[in-house]
Amino acid sequence: MTQFSTIDMAEVTRLTRAGKLAEAVAMLQGRSVPRTANDAPAQGPGRPAWSSERPSPTSSPTSSRTSSRTLWPTIDMVPPAGPEGAWTAPREAEERNADAPAGGDRPARFPDLSEAMRAVRDRLGQPGAFGPAEGLGAVRPRAVPVPEGARFEERSFANAAGSRTYKVFVPSGYSGQPLPVVVMLHGCTQNPDDFALGTRMNDLAEEHTFLVAYPRQPQSANMQKCWNWFNAADQARDGGEPALIAGIATAVVEEFSADPSRVYVAGLSAGGAAAAIMAATYPDLFAAVGVHSGLACGAARDMPSAFAAMNGGAAVQPRRGGPAVPTIVFHGDGDRTVNPVNGDQVIAQAKPAGTLVAAVTRGESPGGIAYTRTVHADETGRAVLEQWLLHGAGHAWSGGSADGSYTDPRGPDASRELMRFFLAHARAPSPSRH
Repeated sequence: MTQFSTIDMAEVTRLTRAGKLAEAVAMLQGRSVPRTANDAPAQGPGRPAWSSERPSPTSSPTSSRTSSRTLWPTIDMVPPAGPEGAWTAPREAEERNADAPAGGDRPARFPDLSEAMRAVRDRLGQPGAFGPAEGLGAVRPRAVPVPEGARFEERSFANAAGSRTYKVFVPSGYSGQPLPVVVMLHGCTQNPDDFALGTRMNDLAEEHTFLVAYPRQPQSANMQKCWNWFNAADQARDGGEPALIAGIATAVVEEFSADPSRVYVAGLSAGGAAAAIMAATYPDLFAAVGVHSGLACGAARDMPSAFAAMNGGAAVQPRRGGPAVPTIVFHGDGDRTVNPVNGDQVIAQAKPAGTLVAAVTRGESPGGIAYTRTVHADETGRAVLEQWLLHGAGHAWSGGSADGSYTDPRGPDASRELMRFFLAHARAPSPSRH
């Protein structure tokens, strides 16, 4: 029995279909559902009133149900107070608010209802659910610096599944040689420029000479610009978003005569879930995958099951046919947007057949984030799975730049560790099937 066995999923489904996604999230978290006179009553015994206080195990008649599970808050990273500020972890934001003077100069704390609405936006959105994505922490446009001799250009790709634009970074050291390619899948509300700034992957590409492609998810596909990892149609090969992402990767290989044995994919949050799907659907294309704060392929099939999965209620789906793709995972154990158990499930799904030997190391980043790193090696000693559990970290790219959204500069440098892992893996070239 899962922690969601006591939740009325029929009511969650009704609220979701009615476009009341904040109420659906509240119900999944064991919290009260605000109702109007025209709403049908929520099922089940009395629920605690919606308030700015989190329910405590002894404060409501639902304590017997909620005390046995974690009540994950609805928002994680806190937006900046001004245009030049950085996204911060909640603890840092509380300290900032406490130190700020009272009155108009003090940043306002988000009330619970606003947090829930922002959380739903960050938690995948839905076309037409909330209207335009501007405001409430929308990405601030910033120019991406490009080193002399390098290029950061926009392209367009189309196939039977549709079309997407993407940006590609070409390092100054490129002179026609077959370079590795990294496909970077942004999270909800983000775009290629924001993701490039936050992850600093272009800087690494310039340093180590590889190509980076950033597919763009438009609002026409998802109002919050999330990859639709929770749609069954976007979890299959040769169709939907997987076909578009794979097509972009192949287009970059062809345009720049890149190395087809060294093509990699990584993503954050919804992009991380999409990266896991790419490993499952195109294991003959990608030599390794990186999933940061994401979910395993097949964790959800629709919006209600997506909310449940993000809260830790999904079962591990068996790995699909084809070779296992080497996988590296980053996840904060303080992530309150995607439950960290999802990182364990990504690793479990990616595990190849045969015996693996695990080695565990612990450390702390220069910024003060402790971590546990578990490496699973095959009989040859090659690391095929690597998992970083970031203690106290939230739903943000570890070690990223404050120039981008959803980053935690305090953590280990996820981008550098991803590339270390990626460049240790190459795939034997095989005929393309897409």
